[in-house]
Amino acid sequence: MLEILKAVLFGVVEGITEWLPISSTGHMILLNEFVKLDVSADFWDMFLVVIQFGAILAVILLYWKTIWPLGIYRHRKRTRIIWKKDTLNLWGKTIVACIPAAIVGVLLDDWLDEHLYNWLVVAIMLIVVGIAFLIVENTQKDREPVTTELKDLSMRQALIIGLFQLIAAVFPGTSRSGATIIGGLMIGVSRTVAAEFTFILAIPVMAGASLLKMLKFGFHFTGMEAAILGTGMTVAFVVSIVVIRFLMGYIRKHDFKPFGWYRIVLGALVIVYFGLVRGGAL
Repeated sequence: MLEILKAVLFGVVEGITEWLPISSTGHMILLNEFVKLDVSADFWDMFLVVIQFGAILAVILLYWKTIWPLGIYRHRKRTRIIWKKDTLNLWGKTIVACIPAAIVGVLLDDWLDEHLYNWLVVAIMLIVVGIAFLIVENTQKDREPVTTELKDLSMRQALIIGLFQLIAAVFPGTSRSGATIIGGLMIGVSRTVAAEFTFILAIPVMAGASLLKMLKFGFHFTGMEAAILGTGMTVAFVVSIVVIRFLMGYIRKHDFKPFGWYRIVLGALVIVYFGLVRGGAL
């Protein structure tokens, strides 16, 4: 029962941090330092990624009309199913944006886990990306965005945002949403469009990452492992619905500076705790 309650807590943290630009993986690694799941190392590595698929299901639910490529055309007494051009274009841009992270994820997944998933990298990236948010918001505050509608996002802009996502794919603590939103803001994309494209971009990226981890782990779960994973994903799904709605309402009136300051403070606390209290072991 205790492990299920821990899974609920991990689901809440995942649902919040997956969409706010503060790094879900970083927070999950830090949470595990204080609230450890009683599971094997292999299951934990898989759980850390696959729990995010629960959060992705929230995007699918909330943006179903935007991402579903089929529509119904009615003319007089005739009704037929048609392909929605804007949606097909959106998926084309999404696929292009996914390519850099997909290549690196497949080729370097094990190496990244072994060498970069530690508190020092998380702390550095929390601070660096936090500072980047403050700089980008200050430099962009008096500029009108060039792209204010999701359908107007160009293939070039999508690829650039995908390259920024690559940073998050390599360095834990970056925040996938944080990196892509910063990239979008820097090339003239509005906060709303940058956030929406980030949400949609997460669908193939995290679905692919989850599938890769599941294949590596295998499907031989114990009853407790299945319960922990199912609980974490379900809670992440529910919390994500609330958080996505909150974020979209928030960014219409506010900038991302508070998240930048939060990241800097948290990164500093991580360095103090692990570097001084824990003796600095990676």
